[in-house]
Amino acid sequence: MKKLLLFLHVFCCSCFMVFSTTVSTCRERINFGDCWRFHNGDEPEAVDANFEDTGWQLLDLPHDWAIEGNFSKDNPSGTGGGALPGGIGWYRKTFVPEKADSDMKFRIVFDGVYMNSEVYLNGILLGRRPYGYITFSYDLTPHLKWGEKNVLAVRVDNSEQPNSRWYSGCGIYRNVWLVKTEAVHVGEWGNYVTTPVVNKSEAIVRVQTTVSNETDVDIKVTVCSSLFDAEGKCVAKADTLCRVGGQADAVAVQQLSVADPHRWDIESPYLYTLVTELMDGGHCIDRYETVAGIRSFSFDAQKGFVLNGKPTKINGVCMHHDLGCLGAAVNIRAIERQLEILKEMGCNGIRCSHNPPAPELLDLCDRMGFIVMDEAFDMWRKKKSVHDYARYFDDWYERDLHDFIMRDRNHPSIFMWSIGNEVLEQWSHADADTLSLEEANLILNFGHSKSMLAKEEEMSVNSLLTKKLSDLVKALDPTRPVTAGCNEPAPGNHLFKSGALDIIGYNYHNANIPDVPKNFPGKPFIITESNSALATRGYYRMPSDKELLWPERWDKPFYDSSFSCSSYDNCHAPWGNTHEETLKLVRDNDFVSGQYVWTGFDYIGEPTPFGWPARSSYFGIVDLAGFPKDTYYLYQSEWSEEQVLHLFPHWNWKPGQVVDMWCYYNKADEVELFVNGKSQGVKSKTPDCLHAMWRVEYEPGSVKVIARKNGKVVGEKEIRTAGEPVQIRLTPDRSQLTADGKDLSFITVEILDEEGNLCPNADNLVNFEVEGDAFIAGVDNGSPISMERFKDNKRRAFYGKCLVVVQNRGKQGTAHLVATSNGLQSANVKITMDDLFTFI
Repeated sequence: MKKLLLFLHVFCCSCFMVFSTTVSTCRERINFGDCWRFHNGDEPEAVDANFEDTGWQLLDLPHDWAIEGNFSKDNPSGTGGGALPGGIGWYRKTFVPEKADSDMKFRIVFDGVYMNSEVYLNGILLGRRPYGYITFSYDLTPHLKWGEKNVLAVRVDNSEQPNSRWYSGCGIYRNVWLVKTEAVHVGEWGNYVTTPVVNKSEAIVRVQTTVSNETDVDIKVTVCSSLFDAEGKCVAKADTLCRVGGQADAVAVQQLSVADPHRWDIESPYLYTLVTELMDGGHCIDRYETVAGIRSFSFDAQKGFVLNGKPTKINGVCMHHDLGCLGAAVNIRAIERQLEILKEMGCNGIRCSHNPPAPELLDLCDRMGFIVMDEAFDMWRKKKSVHDYARYFDDWYERDLHDFIMRDRNHPSIFMWSIGNEVLEQWSHADADTLSLEEANLILNFGHSKSMLAKEEEMSVNSLLTKKLSDLVKALDPTRPVTAGCNEPAPGNHLFKSGALDIIGYNYHNANIPDVPKNFPGKPFIITESNSALATRGYYRMPSDKELLWPERWDKPFYDSSFSCSSYDNCHAPWGNTHEETLKLVRDNDFVSGQYVWTGFDYIGEPTPFGWPARSSYFGIVDLAGFPKDTYYLYQSEWSEEQVLHLFPHWNWKPGQVVDMWCYYNKADEVELFVNGKSQGVKSKTPDCLHAMWRVEYEPGSVKVIARKNGKVVGEKEIRTAGEPVQIRLTPDRSQLTADGKDLSFITVEILDEEGNLCPNADNLVNFEVEGDAFIAGVDNGSPISMERFKDNKRRAFYGKCLVVVQNRGKQGTAHLVATSNGLQSANVKITMDDLFTFI
C-alpha cells in the first residue's frame, strides 16, 4: 500500500490523478491538494476542460500567491493589507474517476478561498462564493465523466482592493477535500453532539445525526453511535432505526450515558471520538467520525466564566490568520507552533479575529486546551474598506453564518460565538456628532447619508439585524452564548439595545468597565479585545516610565524616524492601554470573565502607528517570526505556573548612559540588581506595579538579577556586554520531521560574539542553503519594516536574530541547513525526515 501511494503521487504530478483505486462501500475523505496547475493572472478560457495548462506552475495546495510577491507602496492593498500584491489567479486539476465508482457520490470541499471564487467542473459552473474565509462545497457527481479525464478549474479574484483591514492572502489558501460516499450517507456536517448533563459521575451525550438519502426510494437504516474514549475503549453505544424518504433528509436523535466522564479542561483537554455508522442490514454504508469533549460551563454576571464548576479567567489573545513568512497558506505545524508558544506563556484562550478560522486551528485548540471565541464577520452592511464583504453581506450573510456554525459547532474548545467586530451598526448616522472621530470618519467617508434614516428607525433596523443574526446562531446551536466585539460602551449601542447578546463584549474602554454591572445588570461581561499596546522586539525608548501615546490621536499624522515602538510596555495606541493596566483590571474584578489581548502574534498588515515602509503590525506579544517580545514574560509571570525571571534590556550601551533595567518575575519576594557585582538595590513588585525597575548607569561588563523567596536565592539571570559578531548559532525547534511533504522545522538564527553572547544590535545578512530532502519554505526576522522577500534564501538579522523555515519534500532522508555570512563563522544543522505513518 505504501509503494502504491508513492506511485500515485508521482503519477499525478506528471499528468493527472486517478482518485480511486478500489471500490469502497464506506466514506472516504481524500486530501485533494496535490498536483494543481496555477496561473497568476486572468485566463477566461481556462474554464474549458480542453484548455492547455501544461505551461502553468505545478504546485500543491494550500497556496498563497501574494506572499511570494514583493512589498510595494503601490500595491493597492496598502500597508493595511501588508503592501503585498493581489490580483486574479486560476487553478486547475485533472483527475480520472473510475467507472466502478459511478454509483457513489462525490463532493468537493474548499476550506477557504480568498476571495470571490468560481468553481467549474468540465466547463460547468458549480457555484460562486465571495466570502474568502468560509468553507463551502459542491456536488461533483452530476457532471463527472466516469473513466475519463475531468478538469476542476477555480478562478480566484482578489483584484479589487483594499477589501481587508489586514493581510488576507490570495488563492486557495486552505485545504481542499474530496468526499466520497454512498447515495445514503450522513449529511454534510451531519452530526451535532451536545452534553446537556455533565457532572463527576455521569454525562449525557446527545447526538443528532442527519441522514441524507439521495436515491428516489424510501429507505430504512440503523444509525449506530459508539463513543470511544482516548484509549480506544467504547464507553457508550446507541442504535436507532431511521426512516428516510427518497431525495430527503431525516434526523435521528440519541442519548448516550457515560459513567465517570473525563471532562475537557484547559489543563487536561480530554477528547472522545463518536463513531456513527449507518447500517443496512449487516452492511455498513457510511462511517462518520466526530471528535467530542465533555464539559460544562457558564458565564455569570458576578463570577465571570465558570468551567466545570470552577471560576476560570480567560487569559486569551486575538489572532489573525496569517502565519508570518508562510503567509495565509494553512500549515498545521505552523499553527501548532504558534499555539505552543502561547500556551507556554500561560495563554488559555484564542479569539478568531475577525473571521471564521481554518478548521485545523480549531482541531488544535480542542487538543491543546484553548477557550475559543469563534467569530463570523468584521463588518455587516456598513463597509470599513472600499471593496470589503459589506457589499455582499445582504445576499450572503445567512448562508455564510449557517455554514460557519454548522461546520464548527462540535468543537469543545468553542465557548461563545461572535457575530461581529466593531461593526458600524452600533450607531445611527444621526449620531455622527457623538461618535469618536475614527467612527464618524468611517461612516461619512463611505457614502452613508445622515438623512438616510431617522435615528430611531436606524436604531431599530440595526437592533433587528443583531437579533436576526443571534437567532440564526441559536437556531443551529442553542448551547453557547452569543456576543460581539463592541467599541461603543454605552448602553445605547444598537447591538446592546437589541437584547440579543448574551455576553456584553467591550473592545478597549477600560475606564467604562467598572460601570458594566450597573449599566447591564444581570449580563455577563468579557473584554473581547484589549490593549493595542505597541512594541518592536529589541527596541527600547527611555525613560521607560514615560507613557507614549502613538499616535496622539488616531487621525493625527504621526512620524518617528525609528519606525519602532518601545518594548518597555510604555507605548500604546490612543484607544488602548498598557498590558499591565488591563492585567490588573481583569485580576481585580470577578465579574470580568477575562480578556483577549490584541494580539498574540504580530501579523502582516495594519502597521499602526506607522505608514510605509512599515507593512506589518506592532501589536503582538510575539513578533512575526515567532520570537517573544519582553511583555511575553510579563504574561508568563502572571498567567502561568512556570518560574519566570526575565531581565531586560540588553547590556550594550554607551559608557555613562543611563539605562532603565526591568525585571518580570514570579515565585519570589524580591529581586536585586547588580552591575559588575555592585548592588543597585532590592525591588519588589506591588499590586499596582507588576515589574521591578532600576535606573542605572551603563558600564561594560555584566548586569545580573537575583531573585529570592523567604531570603533564599531561587533564581539568577545575567546579561553580558557582547563583543563584535563572530559566529552564527542555529537552533531548530524540531530536528526530526514527518516525511509528509508538509512538516516544518523553524530554525532560530542568532549572531553571537566570540564568547557566545547574543549581539543585540547585529544586522548581518545571513545566507542559507539546504542540501538533501528539504527546502526553504520562508525566512523572516520580525522587523515590521523589512522589504526583504519572505520567500528567499537569505535574511538580515534584526536585533541579532532571524528565522529560516525548512520544509520536508515528502520522503524519508536527511537534510543539512548551512548558514553563512561574510566575516562570520558558518553554522549547520541536520534535519531528519522519518515516515511516522502506519500503513496497512
